[in-house]
Amino acid sequence: MLKLTNITLARGVKQLIVGANLTLFPGHKVGLIGPNGAGKSSLFSLLRHKIHQDVGEFEIPAKWIVAHVAQETPHSDRSALDFAIDGDQELRALEAELKAAELADASGEKLGELHEQYDHIGGYQANSRGAALLAGLGFTDEQMAQPVASFSGGWRMRLNLAQALMCRSDLLLLDEPTNHLDLDAVMWLEDWLAAYPGTLLLITHDRDFLDAVVTMIVHLDNQKLNEYGGNYSTFERTRAMQLALQGSAYAKQQKQVAHLQSFIDRFKAKATKAKQAQSRMKTLERMEIITAAHVDSPFSFEFRDPVAKPRQLLHLKEANVGYTVEKDGVAIEKTILTNVEWRLFYGDKIGLLGPNGAGKSTLVKSLAGTLGLQTGGRFEGQGLKIGYFAQHQIEQLRLDESPIQHMRRLDPTSREQEFRNFLGGFDFRGVNADAAIAPFSGGEKARLALALLVWQKPNLLLLDEPTNHLDIEMREAVAEALQDFDGTLVVVAHDRHLLKACADQLWLVADGGLREFDGDLDDYKKWARDYAKNRGKKPPSGQIKSAENTALKTAPAKELVAGQKSSKPPVQSASSDKNALKRPPDKDAANTDPAVRKDQKRAEADARQKLASAKKPLEQKLNELEKKLKALVVERENIEVWLATESAYLEENKRRLQEMLKRQGEVVSEASDVEWSWLEVQQKLEDIAA
Repeated sequence: MLKLTNITLARGVKQLIVGANLTLFPGHKVGLIGPNGAGKSSLFSLLRHKIHQDVGEFEIPAKWIVAHVAQETPHSDRSALDFAIDGDQELRALEAELKAAELADASGEKLGELHEQYDHIGGYQANSRGAALLAGLGFTDEQMAQPVASFSGGWRMRLNLAQALMCRSDLLLLDEPTNHLDLDAVMWLEDWLAAYPGTLLLITHDRDFLDAVVTMIVHLDNQKLNEYGGNYSTFERTRAMQLALQGSAYAKQQKQVAHLQSFIDRFKAKATKAKQAQSRMKTLERMEIITAAHVDSPFSFEFRDPVAKPRQLLHLKEANVGYTVEKDGVAIEKTILTNVEWRLFYGDKIGLLGPNGAGKSTLVKSLAGTLGLQTGGRFEGQGLKIGYFAQHQIEQLRLDESPIQHMRRLDPTSREQEFRNFLGGFDFRGVNADAAIAPFSGGEKARLALALLVWQKPNLLLLDEPTNHLDIEMREAVAEALQDFDGTLVVVAHDRHLLKACADQLWLVADGGLREFDGDLDDYKKWARDYAKNRGKKPPSGQIKSAENTALKTAPAKELVAGQKSSKPPVQSASSDKNALKRPPDKDAANTDPAVRKDQKRAEADARQKLASAKKPLEQKLNELEKKLKALVVERENIEVWLATESAYLEENKRRLQEMLKRQGEVVSEASDVEWSWLEVQQKLEDIAA
């Protein structure tokens, strides 16, 4: 096991961790969380023996192999696949030993032993294992054969991640592994880590990723390592309950609840505000549980109301979207999306989904007007004001200027105190507001770029991975601000929490087209898995609906069956029977024979019996699920009542507290599974009845 006892860790004169204890057993999957600068990465350096503790003891089994993601990628001509396989150092060492033995004409017995070892560690499957890792991280077969030197910075970080995963490690240290991944790769990595057999210590600000992977949270807070059983959501609920016991935290939370409820009461019946009201209702439902966990957040801001609110903001008409690439000195037009027909209306909240390289960022650039269309038209609504955030926005910041100077250059007419008040919501206060941004971290620069965007009062927000480098508290603040944003939003993000909180519609960019996605992010995860399996074949279309599909769903029934042969007897026309309009319709006119009528009744009775027989087991299953759900709800309420008591946090109840927190997470998960099962059974019943 890995054990830290009374550890104190400092960098220079700043103490990061003081008197901390931590014990991790084989197979533990742990999320390490805490504010930026608290010492999470320094703790990783300690575990890798790159730095030493100032006080205390650090124990790790001598035989443990520790894997981590390198921050630098060598300029190499080795192929991407070979580079990834290099992560298995034992494999490469054994290959070198085998080669040397063959050159030295070693004995057959010696060669046999080496080949047996090679087979034992999976050497013959190494190529397929490495290719599977790279494919999961978004590399195509063609890219796997390309030299490492040909890849850009973000792709090189994926190669470094592949190397770390290739290593057959006992302890895997991952520091923000999702920063350079798209949503499909994040979901693949999530599944891979869930099946990882070793001990995992993970630093990430992606709360959905933490929920899916870890079974324990270590919160670095006030220079201590505090352990919580369960995933991030369980930690958040527990911390919320602890903080809610403090009067000031509870008062701030109730103020936020009242603000949201006021908006809902005012606008829930107003058509133009219905979506925003529904979004706030969802926020309110979960706020009483988790908001207290973020009451000490240093971030608090909101988007200012746009000046203009045109009904239609932007229209792409029969647009071909792409870019120019240069090959052998010749410029070649590369088309990514064809015949795009898309209208953005005021108040739309859209999340863009799609596999890596499908064209999401290219489409956003075309919407922003920074990339011209190859063919077709781009039509702007009167008063359109675009706020566009992408990673290159951070690169355009002036490193020698302070946040205040950036604001003053953006808006020379406003007062400096207004700038300071505004920047305070992004945690630029005091000297930080006046200091040059050159030494700022990536997260701080991203916050400043967002602040400049918010100040401009856009009515169309185009956000391409806006939460990269942001910590959990800032991501929560961004999500809350976007829920309150009154204009139109189009966002590309691998942060599923942000997409769930802010997007009312999901659109899919895939196979050269843009279509509405009829489903949620869980449906998309299934779609993405099927798509990866069928790459190069016809993609799965279960949750995709195009304008044509929507038209079919709403078309009159007589149009849907046009051209089909009718199974009913022909109806006699009024011209051939003058009394036809006077007589009531006789549904059995074609079957007046008593024997036929008797057979019909018997068939109807049999059909009713079959229907009842088909429904009975489903109705019994529903009753069972309802009883189980009721029991889980009661158990959850009992746990929450106990956790809300002060005695729950006494030292003598520490073991029971951990057990209760673990059980709370299990109950919530079980209840969710039961609810989904209930919905599935109910849908089957409705299908039978239909």
